[in-house]
Amino acid sequence: MEITEIQVDGYEKVVRCQDRESGLHALIAIHDTTLGPALGGMRMWPYASEDEALFDVLRLSRGMTFKSAVAETGLGGGKAVILADPKTAKSRKLFLAMGRFVNSLQGKYITAEDMNIGIADLEIVQEETRFVTGLKRSQGSSGNPSPYTAEGCLIGLRAVAEALDGSSQLADLHVVIQGVGAVGGALAVMLKEEGTRVTVCDINEKRVAELQKEYGFEAVDDDEHLDLECDIYAPCARGAGINDETIPRLNCRAVAGCANNQLLEAQHAEALRQRGILYAPDYVINAGGIINVAVELLPGGYDEEESRRRIARIYDNLKKVFEISRRDDIPTNKAALRLAEDRLGAARQTS
Repeated sequence: MEITEIQVDGYEKVVRCQDRESGLHALIAIHDTTLGPALGGMRMWPYASEDEALFDVLRLSRGMTFKSAVAETGLGGGKAVILADPKTAKSRKLFLAMGRFVNSLQGKYITAEDMNIGIADLEIVQEETRFVTGLKRSQGSSGNPSPYTAEGCLIGLRAVAEALDGSSQLADLHVVIQGVGAVGGALAVMLKEEGTRVTVCDINEKRVAELQKEYGFEAVDDDEHLDLECDIYAPCARGAGINDETIPRLNCRAVAGCANNQLLEAQHAEALRQRGILYAPDYVINAGGIINVAVELLPGGYDEEESRRRIARIYDNLKKVFEISRRDDIPTNKAALRLAEDRLGAARQTS
């Protein structure tokens, strides 16, 4: 196994691992550990090149720093990517090698589930390192983070509703959810229980049909959902869906969903603001999953009651973001970044 460091300005440590025996080619980026060890998921993707993978892992690890800072998890930001096709390259040898790679950082980076990586994969990784979170409840871990991401988003939507109408009640609103997988589907059910009018869409038409049959949701074709008039548009699947092409089509008062990296570019938050559309920064509203995982690392181990108490802070954090945005006359993505940097700065002063 060959582990080499890649020098990147603004990052504490970026490392590459290449292992001939297992075929592992992976990168880990540690952006900032001011607030604690860097926690971030491991993803597996058939990147076209190492440069493309490096761009992804740097962007994602930096985002985790700000996500954890705003959520006050007591952790820093990091990420891991494996350059391989998850359909063909998964093997026990590969994940054991990945475990040794994670372990080589001696706890400065703690891994978890992300795209194309499941609990079964992480269980193999754990054989070589203890710096793994998000495993089964039976193992003393926090389990599937999806329900907690959805719960946190529901709580965040109350802050959005209050910003729109002065009331945190969701019952009289119409929410369009794009992407009804594990997180978006759970959010749809939670909103229905609140009395919200929910319209769902997904590229997976079978999933939409199943939810319609079980819960009676309204549905719209995925190609047409942007044009549908609603109060809140909730992207819960694809990233980069808010862009120059889609923003003119939006027929909503707010964008607030569970998807990561919703803006194609940072400037698109200002484009939303110019149209009078409130944007809930994704890493603020979708932090429930990472908050739940972070609770595993508290003294005494995982406590679901404590997790839910911390997830409830998403409401207050979004209200602070909206307040900063109004006060300083800046788009909400810049307000969220300002809140994160303030918390990081305060920690640096006391360290």
